This record gives sequence, structure tokens and C-alpha cells, in this order.
Amino acid sequence: MDISIHTTFLPQDDPDAALAFYRDTLGFELRNDVGHNGMRWLTVGPPQQPAVNIVLHPPAADPGVTEDERRTITEMMAKGTYASIMLATQDLDATFEQLQARDVDIVQEPIEQDWGTRDCAVRDPAGNMVRIQEVR
Repeated sequence: MDISIHTTFLPQDDPDAALAFYRDTLGFELRNDVGHNGMRWLTVGPPQQPAVNIVLHPPAADPGVTEDERRTITEMMAKGTYASIMLATQDLDATFEQLQARDVDIVQEPIEQDWGTRDCAVRDPAGNMVRIQEVR
């Protein structure tokens, strides 16, 4: 099989804040900006990986989600326990310094994990956990 990652989804509850974080802070490019019925979907991705997309979507957009589920999703997003993504960088210290300078919500400073990976963690404006691993 020849399978690769094409698109993944992360919820966002403020498209302008999400765009500022992923485009202006992380340096991703905006690939698509779609509005429908008062909601807005953004597709972003790293410029050096044009085939990898992150769709930042309104969590209320799925018609199969009940009102109780929407409340739970909203509560989990507020706590930062609903969604996450793992990113990579070659220079974790420099990346972390840039994130700190931009007043990002820091969850964990760079640390050597027990499983051998060095990483840090921040939250995006919707509360999604963004872990950044150092890869060489």
C-alpha cells in the first residue's frame, strides 16, 4: 500500500484567532478560506509540505452531533482536552523562543521525554494541544 497523510481536522471557535496562530505564528500558509451559513473553515499547511493540510473547522458544523455532544465538545475545547496535533522542527530551542516571544500559551517547555523524544507543548487559541518534537 502507498498511503500518506493528506488532511486532518482541528476544531476552532474563532477563525481569525486560529488563522493568526497557524499562519502568523507558526508560518503555515492559508490554502483555503470557506464560509457557509455563518461558519468558516480554514485550510492551512506548512509551505514545504503542500500535500499536507490542516482544516480548522467549526465544531458545531457536523449535523450528526447532538446538542449535548456540542456542549461536551465546547467544554473539552475550553479545557484543552478535545484535540491535538504533533508537529516537528529541527531546532526546538529556537522554535520555542519564537513561540515565547509571540506570547503563545505555553503548556510545557522543551524537555527530553522518557521515550527519547525532545519536545514542547503549547495550546492554540481554541485550546488544542500542539506538541512540537525535535527531529534531526
